[in-house]
Amino acid sequence: MKISIVTISYNQAQFLEQAILSVLNQEDADIEYIVVDPGSTDGSLEIIERYRSQLSKIILEPDAGPADGLNKGFADATGDLFGFVNSDDILLPGALKKISDAFIAHPGADVISGHALIIDEHGKEIRKCYSEPFSLLGHAYGSTILMQPSTFFRSASFENTGGFNVSNRSNWDGELFVGMAMQGARFELIDRFLSGYRLQPESITSSGKMHQSIQDYQRHIFIKILGRIPDWRDPFIGNVLRLFKHIRSPRALYERISKGPIYRRHAKK
Repeated sequence: MKISIVTISYNQAQFLEQAILSVLNQEDADIEYIVVDPGSTDGSLEIIERYRSQLSKIILEPDAGPADGLNKGFADATGDLFGFVNSDDILLPGALKKISDAFIAHPGADVISGHALIIDEHGKEIRKCYSEPFSLLGHAYGSTILMQPSTFFRSASFENTGGFNVSNRSNWDGELFVGMAMQGARFELIDRFLSGYRLQPESITSSGKMHQSIQDYQRHIFIKILGRIPDWRDPFIGNVLRLFKHIRSPRALYERISKGPIYRRHAKK
C-alpha cells in the first residue's frame, strides 16, 4: 500500500531536517515523499536540496498559503493513502507501517487516526494528546479532535472533497475532515502514537495571533455542518458534549488536568 506524504515548508529551517528525516527513515513502508516550499529565505531550500535524491518530488513555486501548498503537493501524489507532516512536526519510528497495517485491518475505513506526542522546540515531550472519535456534531461544537500528523486518509476521499479550502488559514485540516465526513467517509481510531506535534512560539496552535481566526473558523464550520447560525442554546450543548468527551477519555482528561491545556502553552509568553 503506497503512502504519499506531503510536507509544506516555509522558513522553518530550525525544524525542517528533523521532519524530513522522520519520513525518510520510516521502515517497511512504500513511501512517496513530496516537499513544497513557496520561497523560504532562512536556509530551508538548502536543506531540501540536500535531500533531493531521496525525495519523490520537490515543488518550489509561490502559493496562496499552506492549504494551497498542500493542494499542489497532493495534486502530484500517486499513493493509495495520503498524509501530511508539517515542517515543524515529525513522524515517530514505525508510524507508516502501523498506519498501513491499520488500513489493511480496517478495509472499510477511509480515514484513520492515531495519537500524538506534544513536543517543544527542542523535541522534548511536553504531554500526550489523544485523537478522539470523529463526528460532525462534535466538530461543530469544538468537542472532538484528530491529531493532524497522526491522521491518514485514502486518496479517493481527498479527491472527493476537492482538496483543502485555500481561504482557510487556521484549520484547513479540520475543514478537510469535515468535507470527507459530509461525503460519507468512515473514520477509525488506532491506539498508537504516530507523530510528534510540535508547539513552538511561531506555530499556529500555540500562537495567540490566530485566536480570532480560530473563532471565525468555528462559527463558519458550525454553520456548514448544522445549517444555522449559533444561538443561545449552543454554549450549553457544547459544554455537555465536552463533558461527555472528558468522561469517555480519562487519559486525555488526566493530561489536561495535570499538564494544562495545549492551546495557551506558548500564547502566554
